[in-house]
Amino acid sequence: MQSSFILIVIAAYFLLLMFISYLTSRKGSDNDAFFRANKSSKWYVVAFAMIGTSISGVTFVSVPGMVRNLDMTYMQMVLGFFFGYIVIAYVLLPLYYKLNLTTIYGYLDQRYGQRSYKTGAWFFLLSKIVGAAARLYLVAFILQSLVFDAWGVPFVVTVIGIILIIWLYSHKSGIKTIIWTDWVQTLLFLTALVLITWQVMTRLDFSWGDAFRAISESPHSRIFVFDDWASTQNFFKQFFSGMFITIVMTGLDQDQMQKNLTIKNLRDAQKNMVSYGFAFAPINFLFLSLGVLLLIYAQQNGIALPEVSDNILPIIASQHLGPVVLGIFVVGIVAAAFSSADSALTALTTSFCVDILEMKKTGDPATERKNVGIRRRVHLVISVVFVIIILIIKAVGSDSIITAIYKLASYTYGPLLGLYFCGLYTKIKPVDKWVPYIAIAAPMICFVFEIAMKQVFGYQVGYELLLINAALTGIGLWILSLKTRNP
Repeated sequence: MQSSFILIVIAAYFLLLMFISYLTSRKGSDNDAFFRANKSSKWYVVAFAMIGTSISGVTFVSVPGMVRNLDMTYMQMVLGFFFGYIVIAYVLLPLYYKLNLTTIYGYLDQRYGQRSYKTGAWFFLLSKIVGAAARLYLVAFILQSLVFDAWGVPFVVTVIGIILIIWLYSHKSGIKTIIWTDWVQTLLFLTALVLITWQVMTRLDFSWGDAFRAISESPHSRIFVFDDWASTQNFFKQFFSGMFITIVMTGLDQDQMQKNLTIKNLRDAQKNMVSYGFAFAPINFLFLSLGVLLLIYAQQNGIALPEVSDNILPIIASQHLGPVVLGIFVVGIVAAAFSSADSALTALTTSFCVDILEMKKTGDPATERKNVGIRRRVHLVISVVFVIIILIIKAVGSDSIITAIYKLASYTYGPLLGLYFCGLYTKIKPVDKWVPYIAIAAPMICFVFEIAMKQVFGYQVGYELLLINAALTGIGLWILSLKTRNP
């Protein structure tokens, strides 16, 4: 009965997405609509849609779950996120609009050269496809356990089905459709978050005031860590890591920036970014507050919590809070997952077509039709790659997917941060053909450094690895520039 109910909810949700896709693709499904939404998006629509892209299904289950082991210290990183959005709005967006870019990595071509440009694009493709697949894996795993295991459906079939749904509603108009599907999905998962929190409060017989007091008095309400420099949760590590992670995972990420570049002018794009940054903190605080309430509820009702923290919310929602909460949870997590994955799939297709295949708008109808066909094939191939990576992640496994995603970002976005920082704030001109080797060497050195620090000094390197990675890239670029200086 439960699995049938969930399947009906998902089917209704899919029909809603297909209807939105139909409406948005009626007036055109060419490459300009797919890549840039014909530069016609409203900033307030994009701002709301971007919340859904950032707060994925992983956030929906991982952030409440991480409270058990890390308390509410994640808010330190969230505070850093906001200042990262300010940097994006007033440093990176003016650059992108000035250059009138389709993909943001075109800047690297103009600043350094072709090899650097391709390096940036490939690092984005690697980072995004693995990170997005990790986010989607968690949702596929939850749906598998809630629905498809009972029917004997293999996990690979579940994953293919999810990717197929995303492909069906996004393959025609791309970002033009995604902005509106993400807008609807953001509304749905935020509504689900509030309703689940309210339902847990009702089961605890809490008013909003009672809930606030219970959360503030909980030992898990700790936010700031100033006294332990060795801890990965130290405030300064978390804050500055959050700031720079935002700069690289949003400002240097084609997925996030593609939505901004669909807005007609820079001023409106900056409004979008700042308002989006303001919204991020209270939403994450509510996720963490829900995590504290879930721990209180489990303790009062003698519920044995799962070993994996990511499973706390799914198990309590599906087994202890009734069918209404289960339905709300399914809508919320599917909405959050799809809004992240569909955007990533579109951005990856755009970057591969424009940056790797060097597809440009020609004005020739025959060439444009050919390019649309190529873009659709690329979109399909990337969808297949998504499936393969999700299956690999399942085989490897991870206790906390969100931690794994941020650690991956520290390795793969570090070279991008170094390239952009040196490009914007220095006048160095490295030898372009050697830049890919520097970008590959920096993460490898970081990996050795991380292991050495733990084994020799007992120091656990956290997200500050991103800054070390970027610094190594910058040093490498400076060394390469020595050969181009005038004697």
